[in-house]
Amino acid sequence: MALGWLHWLPRLLVLGLVLALPRATTGEQAPGAWRHKTTAFAGSAGNIQVLGASKRSGSRARPVSGRLRHTGSTLGLVVPEMERATPLAVPLGQAEVFQALQRLHMTIFSQSVSPCGKFLAAGNNYGQIAIFSLSAALSSEAKEESKKPVVTFQAHDGPVYSMVSTDRQLLSAGDGEVKAWLWAEILKKGCKEMWRRQPPYRTSLEVPEINALLLVPKENSLILAGGDCQLHTMDLETGTFTRALRGHTDYIHCLALRERSPEVLSGSEDGAVRLWDLRTAKEAQIIEVYKHEECSRPHNGRWIGCLATDADWMVCGGGPALTLWHLRSSTPTTIFPMRAPQKHVTFYQDLILSAGQGHCINHWQLSGELKAQVPGSSPGLLSLSLNQQPAAPECKVLTAAGNSCRVDVFTNLGYRAFSLSF
Repeated sequence: MALGWLHWLPRLLVLGLVLALPRATTGEQAPGAWRHKTTAFAGSAGNIQVLGASKRSGSRARPVSGRLRHTGSTLGLVVPEMERATPLAVPLGQAEVFQALQRLHMTIFSQSVSPCGKFLAAGNNYGQIAIFSLSAALSSEAKEESKKPVVTFQAHDGPVYSMVSTDRQLLSAGDGEVKAWLWAEILKKGCKEMWRRQPPYRTSLEVPEINALLLVPKENSLILAGGDCQLHTMDLETGTFTRALRGHTDYIHCLALRERSPEVLSGSEDGAVRLWDLRTAKEAQIIEVYKHEECSRPHNGRWIGCLATDADWMVCGGGPALTLWHLRSSTPTTIFPMRAPQKHVTFYQDLILSAGQGHCINHWQLSGELKAQVPGSSPGLLSLSLNQQPAAPECKVLTAAGNSCRVDVFTNLGYRAFSLSF
């Protein structure tokens, strides 16, 4: 009997506290968000969540199991998840508070430009994808409404970690699955998924994050990787998974294509960059970045959070320093003097662009000289997107997104022109 009372005592205490507070809203746990050291709130109206610190140095945090009861201010009560609660009615003013909290704690993980080059898709930690009209926002007659989404839809139950576009489809990845959406239907505001696929995981209980998507045009295939430490190849014509590349021992963060070889590069939490030969489906080369003294930064960890390739060159970073490598000799040639871990990197003309912790986009010369730091509006940046679609030269811009509800637009690489916003 005493044990039974001990079992019910926490629930009775919670019930008493909730009854003592003003009328509140309860809801199911919403999708997760980034990240380190801080605890954040996330959710939509009637759908708020508590987020915990990441268990990995470079990876995304798993949602803490719990509910937030909001009382009209930022005060809330977090309790362990027990049974499904029935949502109460949300007054209009409180719904606005929830929406404000949602925007305040939003993280935009991924971006993708439409095939026509006139639209930008952005995916956030609530599983939503917003479609922005770049052509309208860049117009000389643009208004504030032009910087809002033309359509927003719920794509995944969890965060939208990665997106890519084919000539017809928008592909998005979340927890354990990838979905396809037809661009023509999205723009008509008919956001119905075309198909969804789940890689053949080792157990039916495994639902790892799919953190990276990579198109291989010559094979008409899609490569996806993430929490199960494997690279899965899917035939886009048949929708079947044709092979799995195994070798990493920890979470995979990023992928890059070396088209001439053809090879795929993958960066992982295990500190290695692996090169895979797509013709033989075997590992061709491995670079353990953290074992090179000039790159190693033990206080940040060994994880590889970003990489990019250009012919015989690779640039990668994360826990180790951002470094330019010559692939044929497997040697580091340039160590970029950036203390903060970088989360995204890309080659652009004779520059390397990188972003990560901090609000600036860094412009590097190949020699290692920092040419410019261009500030954005987000406190941390997770993705950069260069719109170089030949069909829309007037929309040639750089966009940057991260730990906020805004997507910064740079019409000239030297300054931020304006921001799009969820």
